[in-house]
Amino acid sequence: MTTHRSIDDTVRIAQAAIERMRADQIPATPENFTVWYHYFGNSYPDLKRTIDILLKAHHSVSAAASAELFDRYFADVNENEAVRDAVARLEDVMKQMAAELNTAGRGAATFGDALADATGALGADTRNAGVLNIVQGIVAATRQMEARSRELERRLDAASSEVVQLKDEVEAMRIEATTDSLTGLANRKRFDARLREEAEDAKDTGEPLSLLMLDLDHFKRFNDNHGHLIGDHVLRLLGEVMQQAVKGRDMAARFGGEEFAIILPATAVVHAKAVGNAIRERIARKTIVNRVTGVELGSITLFIGAAQFRPGEPLTELIGRADAALYRAKNGGRNCVVSEAEGLEPQMAVGG
Repeated sequence: MTTHRSIDDTVRIAQAAIERMRADQIPATPENFTVWYHYFGNSYPDLKRTIDILLKAHHSVSAAASAELFDRYFADVNENEAVRDAVARLEDVMKQMAAELNTAGRGAATFGDALADATGALGADTRNAGVLNIVQGIVAATRQMEARSRELERRLDAASSEVVQLKDEVEAMRIEATTDSLTGLANRKRFDARLREEAEDAKDTGEPLSLLMLDLDHFKRFNDNHGHLIGDHVLRLLGEVMQQAVKGRDMAARFGGEEFAIILPATAVVHAKAVGNAIRERIARKTIVNRVTGVELGSITLFIGAAQFRPGEPLTELIGRADAALYRAKNGGRNCVVSEAEGLEPQMAVGG
């Protein structure tokens, strides 16, 4: 649920959430902030009722209970996106407030100094006793205002630091939720979202958009012969090679199992094939070694399919054409790259 709020409301709700977590000694993690931000924002009536019941019974909510509430109400990554945006907006507001306070503080100090000089001048003339008392009172009030401004600025700086840390943790959580834990590449969720974005951009700009689908030759046999730990090592190695091969807006992702994908914006299919061949050749030169025994286990090769986006088509069709080319590469000799518009290129058909 995304709620559009004014800046003042965002600041008020976020401050209330942070103060509540501090009062109940709840760690200021992204998960806990999500719970309490939505509680004070009244975004989820069921969540608010649950917390109100806990507060009525215990007058506080434990860190463990806050974590359970997050698991119950915020399983969807999209909810954390909304909180991430709110934290970023709050950070901008607090920076602006800090700058304004700093300016106001300097103005108060300058005004106070001017009044102090005036007090000295008036004090030299006893006829100005009444005016002197008034100005001295203004000086005292100005100095108090300076002190309050400095204290408020100090507290705002501290709160801003918490918000910055919170923002970093929310961003880390978002990245973790969209990253394949084994290879470090984008996961399927992130791949799907990025492909949609790039397809929309390709329609708007008229630039080409290509997709590579990659699979490992005889990977099941390799796993059966050498074990899944060695198999995981191979997948991580492929992830590293793919990540090194992409640049700019390109995205390498683990599509599922041992199948991988690369999104190549502003790239025609002929150039996408060149990227695929560079990856294929580089991985074929790698020798897989059992790190425990030191025994060399040979090399691994890839078969790759390439397709280019046709503006207006469903993305399932683009993926389907790249996948069909992938299986033509598999059935035609492996260790090769095949595009959607062609069969196997004989000069690339190297047995693997």
